[in-house]
Amino acid sequence: MSASNADRLAESVNKVSVGRVYDYLLGGVHNYAVDQAFAEEQLRLLPDIRDFARSNRAFLARAVRFAVEQGIRQFVDIGSGLPTQGNVHEVADEVAPGECSVVYIDNEPIAQAHAEILLEKTADPTRHKALDADFFDGALLWERVLETGVIDERKPIALLVVALLHFMPPETNPGRVLAYYRERLPKGSLLALSHIHVDPSDVETLEVSKKLTESYAKKTNSPAMPRSREEIASFFEGLEMVEPGLVWLPEWRPGGEDPYSGDPARSRGLAGVGRKV
Repeated sequence: MSASNADRLAESVNKVSVGRVYDYLLGGVHNYAVDQAFAEEQLRLLPDIRDFARSNRAFLARAVRFAVEQGIRQFVDIGSGLPTQGNVHEVADEVAPGECSVVYIDNEPIAQAHAEILLEKTADPTRHKALDADFFDGALLWERVLETGVIDERKPIALLVVALLHFMPPETNPGRVLAYYRERLPKGSLLALSHIHVDPSDVETLEVSKKLTESYAKKTNSPAMPRSREEIASFFEGLEMVEPGLVWLPEWRPGGEDPYSGDPARSRGLAGVGRKV
């Protein structure tokens, strides 16, 4: 390991990581005391965030299954986070055993290290890869994706940007970078995306979300903030929305258990899938 990589790992261990916090909320084991303490602080502010993580993970699984059922066999998961139960390659291989390739991408060095270990133990190294890269790398990231040799840019790809963009404030202009990736996708490809959203009528949660945003900005490697429905919809610009469109997390092609099945708006997250035609 290079000195720079070792320094990044050391820094990552000592600072709250949104990926490890998410892992903790899902009941994973790839997190540290600093992450657990921060997660518990957020749970005191908004106890529902643990169920948000579970609902979001369930959406990811449904979106992957849908993509495979549509004939897609290639997945690029940007902001994949730490390995947890129900990874993309596991879900895809349940539907089409041995047929799907996946590239996991995360800018958190510990997440990438754990992903490599997971893939060595549970995956097929000829079809599944992990990259240490950043969403904002743009052309460089896409070049590295293709260099893995497991993604064919001539065939449809499922691009997964799940629970990622709410960690990117407006001044970073994530929509511009996402537009670049959309342009790279061949026809027939899918974009699956989820994002924190609070109903404008939910005044109490809007106030709490301000405190959560401030807390994430001060203590983690990424700020966190909700966006309006219109802002989230703009991430799908130029794509044909798959039914039922942009909806609350548990409403997107529901199947199986979801903590918010009886009250979808409480999920405080919108999700959708768009198709490039």
